[in-house]
Amino acid sequence: MAHAEIAEVFGAQWPRLVATLRADLGDLDFAEDAAQQAFLQASERWEADGIPDTPGAWLLTVARRWAIDQVRRDVRWAQREDDVRAIISRPQRDRGAIDDDLLAMVFGCCHRALDESARVALTLRYVVGLPTASIARAFLIPEATMAKRLVRAKKKIAATRVPFEIPDRERLSDSLHDVLKVVYVIFTQGHAAPAEQLIRGDLCEEARWLASCMCDLLPDEPETWGLAALLAFTEARRPARIDEAGEVVLLSEQNRALWDARAIENGRRLLGCALQQRRVGTYQLQAAIAAAHATAPTFGDTDWSTIQRLYAVLARVEPSPIVELNGAVAASFADGPDAGLRLLEPIADALESYHYFHLARADMLANAGRLDQARFAFDRALELCDSDAERRAIARVASKALAATM
Repeated sequence: MAHAEIAEVFGAQWPRLVATLRADLGDLDFAEDAAQQAFLQASERWEADGIPDTPGAWLLTVARRWAIDQVRRDVRWAQREDDVRAIISRPQRDRGAIDDDLLAMVFGCCHRALDESARVALTLRYVVGLPTASIARAFLIPEATMAKRLVRAKKKIAATRVPFEIPDRERLSDSLHDVLKVVYVIFTQGHAAPAEQLIRGDLCEEARWLASCMCDLLPDEPETWGLAALLAFTEARRPARIDEAGEVVLLSEQNRALWDARAIENGRRLLGCALQQRRVGTYQLQAAIAAAHATAPTFGDTDWSTIQRLYAVLARVEPSPIVELNGAVAASFADGPDAGLRLLEPIADALESYHYFHLARADMLANAGRLDQARFAFDRALELCDSDAERRAIARVASKALAATM
């Protein structure tokens, strides 16, 4: 039996196995230990015997038996032995119940009692199933540091009694927003890795998998479909974002033949599923904006007026200086650079340390023929940018923009 085939089964089974064991045993550490022991036995036996017809059931049975053995040896669990025995003796639960366990795990890992970095780390560990070493690499910290962070997060879960449950209808909207934000943070972590590694495709794939799971688990929530669509449209452009020399390629200069047409079509389908439910939200609006970019044959054919209107709606639904910045950029293309510059003025203080603000302003100033101010704004963008690859891209943009207006 090929190691790759076994590893693929492990990856598929880990999230639901840990979620089911946590629901059974009521303890995340105990559930993880039991799952790891089951996978260890599987790696030893499946190599010779082959993968069983129902690997999930096999793993759950082995994990539950290991849990019983541990209870016998550990005085801390002595009072739970009857409960654990009752668990192992009951029949396997149906897929719907297991999906509920997984959904409860997602909401628990993303609970707002935890800080954002803990939510992301817990989700990557217990929902996605990434090893601690891989999560540490994503955060650019030592594995030991990430291990301690996970331990602290689990202690906080125990101390504050974070519930691993599906929220009721009244609380679902706020809790779902927390979950989707974590998925989006994981995706952006993959698309905006520091230093020269600008795109971490593995994190992007995990985020898209998570978004797909949320669509399956909560099919009546349009924002789950909206986020999945947004990630699909954004991911479609990934092949053209970095050239063969490792340099950043701006949207206006990307070779659109390299864009993933299947991902764009999938994004359209997902966005359609979201819009059918007629409850517009943040991620659906962002996905609609991404769709306008992804479906334009050329940069010059982009429907900037529609994008401008979508940003105006987004600014009302979830106001932020970043949304206003993007709306100003759209206005500069739709109505001219002076229109964009007017919209930048109210957010200048809030985004003073944001290099994309100065880059956008510099481009508008150059297009308006205000070269001295444009040069100063380009310099400020370079000063604030901490990525060498992006700095080189900004320098190229500055050189081209200033030369074109002379």
